[in-house]
Amino acid sequence: MDKEKLAIDGGVPVRQGGWKARWPVFDDLERKMIMEVLESGNWGGIFEYGSMHGKLPNMERKFAQLQEANHAIALVNGTVAISVALQACGVKPGDEVIVPPYTFVATASAPLAIGAIPVFVDVEEDTLLLDPDKIEAAITPRTKAIVPVHIAGGPANMTRIVEIAKKHNLVVVEDAAQAIGAKWDGRCVGTLGDMGTFSLQSSKNLNSGEGGVITTNDEQLLINAWSLINVGRIPGGKWYQHERIGQNYRMTEFQAALVLAQMTRLEEQMRTREANVKILDGLLSEIDGIKLLTRDPRVTRHANHLYMFKLDSDFARGIDKDDFINKVNAEGIFVLTGYNSLNTNEAIKQASKELSGRDHEYSCPVSERACEKEALWLTQVTLLEDEQAMHDIAKALEKVIKSYS
Repeated sequence: MDKEKLAIDGGVPVRQGGWKARWPVFDDLERKMIMEVLESGNWGGIFEYGSMHGKLPNMERKFAQLQEANHAIALVNGTVAISVALQACGVKPGDEVIVPPYTFVATASAPLAIGAIPVFVDVEEDTLLLDPDKIEAAITPRTKAIVPVHIAGGPANMTRIVEIAKKHNLVVVEDAAQAIGAKWDGRCVGTLGDMGTFSLQSSKNLNSGEGGVITTNDEQLLINAWSLINVGRIPGGKWYQHERIGQNYRMTEFQAALVLAQMTRLEEQMRTREANVKILDGLLSEIDGIKLLTRDPRVTRHANHLYMFKLDSDFARGIDKDDFINKVNAEGIFVLTGYNSLNTNEAIKQASKELSGRDHEYSCPVSERACEKEALWLTQVTLLEDEQAMHDIAKALEKVIKSYS
């Protein structure tokens, strides 16, 4: 491709006429399900352990089936899901929880919310997932849990992570917020550790506006989580019998109705995203200046919540990342910069110091470089577009890259 005048400088944008894909996708099925809840008069969460009545228990059963887990329990959001899962697994104030820095802030703020300290371990260069080779060096007598994040919908190396956890008697809570439907070595995420946590927030591949789900194969952990979500009640107990300190974190019937309807669309949407990812991989691999992330062959299904890729380190070093993004976006292509590395977040460092009485500084050069210079995202909605959109994305990226030469 010869150098073309950029749209930001008055040239013709690569993609004109906008985007066809919309989010969320809904129709009369969602309307019907919502009206059924409205007219039932049963709007709130379910209080009875093991209840089989209502849309919420039905949604929990179907979600457990989707993730091939023995149990699933719904609650208000994915952030609280991490806090509750950690507590259910026995994590207490002052304990340390190993987390990656390349993730949404909730992965670190959720332990802090229960008085535990996030300890940052850097990510792998080629996947941006928690690096198992760096975990053991971060383990101390205070370490109680590991929270691997299946970022963008790609499972972390759960084989190694679970091996390390068992060796050191640690619990594993999977942050699968972006990974509904993903599988590692043939097994669904959320079933590989002690508990898994998922988000149903409005941007997620399965969406009820807000909401979360915890999965586990251990019934006692399920009971622990149920009690924490239901203000400390216990299964079979009296209404005002509160055996532990919990909160009201219940999901409503309205949200459950939306999830049930959205589940009917999930498989087709996952197939569309995966097909477009294959097209993008082929197109972007031919562009100098772009480096694709690798996919471990044990990732037997990727959720593709995001399409993440990198600018080649040599190219990225010589440009301003925000300038690059602005130029690509002007071509009609929506590209995002992604996270700020959480190990550098001042609020997290201050909260950790207040809880522990000591400073917390972590060197995570892979995550920091990815955030500052290299990593870029395309959203799951973009991956629902037609094949032409994938070609437009590649053309715009190549056009902008060539403009720097």
